[in-house]
Amino acid sequence: MTLPRVPSILDFLDAFASGRLTPADAIDLVLARIAAGDPAAWIAVRDRADLLAEVAELGPRDGRPLWGVPFAVKDNIDVAGVPTTAACPAFAFTPERDATVVARLRAAGAIPIGKTNLDQFATGLVGVRSPHGAPRSVFDADYVSGGSSSGSAVAVASGQVPFSLGTDTAGSGRVPAAFNNIVGVKPSLGLLPTTGVLPACRTLDCVSVFATTIDDATAVRRLAEGLDAGDAYCREATQQALPGGPLRVGVLAGADREFFGDAEAEAAYDAAIARMTAAGHRTVAIDYRPFRETADYLYAGPWVAERLAAIEPFYREHGAAMDPTVHTILGWALTMSAADAFRGLYRLAELRRRAEAEWARMDVLLLPTTPTTYRVADVLADPIRLNANLGIYTNFANLLDCCSVAVPAGFRANGLPVGVMLVAPAFHDDALVALADRLHRNGGCGPGIDAIGSLAPPQAPAAASGITAAAARLPIVVVGAHLTGEPLNGDLVARGGVLERACRTAPDYRLYALDGTVPPKPGLVRAPGFAGPGIAVELWSLPAEAFGPFVAAIPAPLGIGKVRLDDGSEAPGFLCEPGGLEAAREITDFGGWRAFRAAG
Repeated sequence: MTLPRVPSILDFLDAFASGRLTPADAIDLVLARIAAGDPAAWIAVRDRADLLAEVAELGPRDGRPLWGVPFAVKDNIDVAGVPTTAACPAFAFTPERDATVVARLRAAGAIPIGKTNLDQFATGLVGVRSPHGAPRSVFDADYVSGGSSSGSAVAVASGQVPFSLGTDTAGSGRVPAAFNNIVGVKPSLGLLPTTGVLPACRTLDCVSVFATTIDDATAVRRLAEGLDAGDAYCREATQQALPGGPLRVGVLAGADREFFGDAEAEAAYDAAIARMTAAGHRTVAIDYRPFRETADYLYAGPWVAERLAAIEPFYREHGAAMDPTVHTILGWALTMSAADAFRGLYRLAELRRRAEAEWARMDVLLLPTTPTTYRVADVLADPIRLNANLGIYTNFANLLDCCSVAVPAGFRANGLPVGVMLVAPAFHDDALVALADRLHRNGGCGPGIDAIGSLAPPQAPAAASGITAAAARLPIVVVGAHLTGEPLNGDLVARGGVLERACRTAPDYRLYALDGTVPPKPGLVRAPGFAGPGIAVELWSLPAEAFGPFVAAIPAPLGIGKVRLDDGSEAPGFLCEPGGLEAAREITDFGGWRAFRAAG
């Protein structure tokens, strides 16, 4: 049973496809790694017999993009039959149903291994506020792992599972990513439903994803997202594109910089800015004050009362059973009134308007994920102030309705990782992850890109070993069942596919609905001299190592050839053999597969 020390989703899928590993083998591998790992990372691990029974019920893959892939779930997200405790044993209950996001990932074939540790009731960015112990940075056990999604990040960074679910209200899906050298995706509010998620601040909560690569995190996010009638805050998303050409990248002006003396973290941020400039983007020094004031307001304002609202009866009846720091923070809510809540909303509206003026000057915002990091002992000695320091660049995102992606950005001389974030207004998730992926893959200074695509430190610790070259990406044009939202799109995403843009073919292409294909598929054929409408397609990119296996799985009469697009460029894409058009119906006039399907 061989897998990289820090495996990706694709590593598992390829091992299954080659026969080197079965899903049952994967369960034993994961359980062995958990047993040898940080004992504070997990609150509950499912019994091996239960896990193997679920694997036995998987059946054939049947196109399920996460078939047999193990994952971890933060213990404020329900998994049927496993207690939800939010790191407070006295609060525990056993749900009968999965949270919607867990149910969707299970439907895609993934196997939840158990529940991971967190700052109690998701209140904290440090990972030390739990009776189950403090998970530690995988690079130095003296340092915090970050929170509140501490165990979820450690489970991925230590190679136990290829992805995990966290939550992010103030930065809990990004701070632990930075401290453990992995990717953290904080989607737009409402993009992923929170049905079955214990609220921290219900109006601000979102489910986040940790993974070793942007590709993996994005695949999971897309499989879990979508409207859910059980979540009144879930929103229907229309993804927005960033402007074409060089972007205006907002960065911190000198007066707004705060690293609490951590010069190496500041240097890593400057290096990330330099990489964006080298890529042709233009940096713009913005006024960070409205963002910083919003960040401060998350705990100084009435949203502390919203945290109390989620568990108020338990707080009043069982407060002695809570972590003392968490109990103290929620107790601040008792000093607030309804009038304070409205004053808070008025103040937030003012800050949003000021932030809008800065957004008018930039397309995306590049920030440090955290200004520094801390030892566990220091946080325990000064729990509230040091925790607040860690959130000065993350806390504003949900209050100002932004999406964000945290990626590794380098290492300090002592081997501790540094992270940076890209931030954009809501529903730029797809555009943002594509930009973040390029920043992540271009994160090196010569050699030192490891198997998960992030900088390897000098004399890297064992958790970051396995150094190889960074993966290249290859384009592919999809026309039918692999389009976004179509039945086979999940397979493309699970192999690391990233949507680059929607576009059209040149006019000399015809489209046919093929006969007898399951799921239904079209055939694209070039017809020189034909002047049609052009066919709506999508241009995706795949990691080079995934391109060959993806193409090899394409069934006849389909294959891959060069497709000319309406801008004159060419890229490999799906084409149909002429012999496959017997009994096919021409649908060129519809202009694309989706339009044909919508017409019934």
